[in-house]
Amino acid sequence: MHFFCYLSIDTKFCVLILILYAYSFKKTAQMLAYEGVCQAYVFGPRSILIQQMGFTNLCFFISMDDIEPPFEETYPTLFHNSTARANDKTLFAVDKECELPLIDLARLNFWSFDQWIEEMAEAASQWGFFQVMNHGIPQKVFESMRKEQMKIFHQPFRKKSEQNFMNLSADSYRWGNPKATSLRQFLWSEAFHIPVADISKLEDESINPRSSIGLFATKAANLAERLAEYLAHNLRIKSSYFRDNCLPSSSYLRMNRYPPCPPSFEVLGLIPHTDSDFLTLLYQDHVGGLQLKKDGRWLSVKPNPDVLIVNVGDLFQALSNGVYKSVEHRVVSHPKVERYSVAYFYCPSYEAVIESTENIIKPAIYRKFSFREYKQQIQEDVRATGNKVGLSRFLL
Repeated sequence: MHFFCYLSIDTKFCVLILILYAYSFKKTAQMLAYEGVCQAYVFGPRSILIQQMGFTNLCFFISMDDIEPPFEETYPTLFHNSTARANDKTLFAVDKECELPLIDLARLNFWSFDQWIEEMAEAASQWGFFQVMNHGIPQKVFESMRKEQMKIFHQPFRKKSEQNFMNLSADSYRWGNPKATSLRQFLWSEAFHIPVADISKLEDESINPRSSIGLFATKAANLAERLAEYLAHNLRIKSSYFRDNCLPSSSYLRMNRYPPCPPSFEVLGLIPHTDSDFLTLLYQDHVGGLQLKKDGRWLSVKPNPDVLIVNVGDLFQALSNGVYKSVEHRVVSHPKVERYSVAYFYCPSYEAVIESTENIIKPAIYRKFSFREYKQQIQEDVRATGNKVGLSRFLL
């Protein structure tokens, strides 16, 4: 059984913390007493008994197994057939941990505009990733989003996978990979893929995520447009290009949860890929797991919950004629602790045309194409090969 029972702000906070702690223990033990309010006992690896003290002496039992997607049960061939296993020691090989270039948006008021833009453009060109601080999104917005994510993902799996959960479309909730033929293609993660236009439709009798998610989406949309225009300035792209082509309804959010993953499974939380948008804004917690590929080597990104991570997508690489780089990245799940992140994907309408900027590098590298054409090509490639091919399909 799986229950949430919040009798006070302190209790709510305590229960959430206890659930996280329960993940990292594998034996029966008394875990925590929170100022005489709550006590918790662990029974096995994924269940806890919470006793509410002082108010009603209410006891309730939480089974973490109820919330987890049935990875092994649904894909027994992948997890128990040796021929489907990765058996590749280099799969998780990482050279070192890195800190991404840090862009302080507050410095725009003090530094030369051109110099500041050049710093951001260099990060987009050399790394394809950078961090931003003083970005204008209050920390309380992130904290509220995190709480809503935990409430949503800690619903029983049978409820999350219902066709109309939170009034979302049937394909919004995603986990694993039904098309995977090996663990290399499998995703040890679950996610809610939500078009911005659908946020206003969110509803559920036990949770109310609409306000927090909607506020984050609004703030992220404004920030993404600003950053895109700054980067476009360096390419001499028309300043209104993004306002004309990236409508509020064309972008989407993806809320991610990466459950603890046994190392013996040799499976990633998110397989190597590039993003099919202009820019991605990512907020992640303190757990870490994001990795990017630079100069042929995988680097682990040092987590920092106080900043936003920005990465260049395929469309910006094409628009910039290869100046800005859409870099391959992946996520490695933690063996004991769950990880959360939320990504805002800044996308154009399907009719938007992407054309390489010839005055940067001549001749144009990529042929002109629409976003609809790009998405359709990706879908065809995934159906045919199991993998995204991406921009190489559009080279001249």
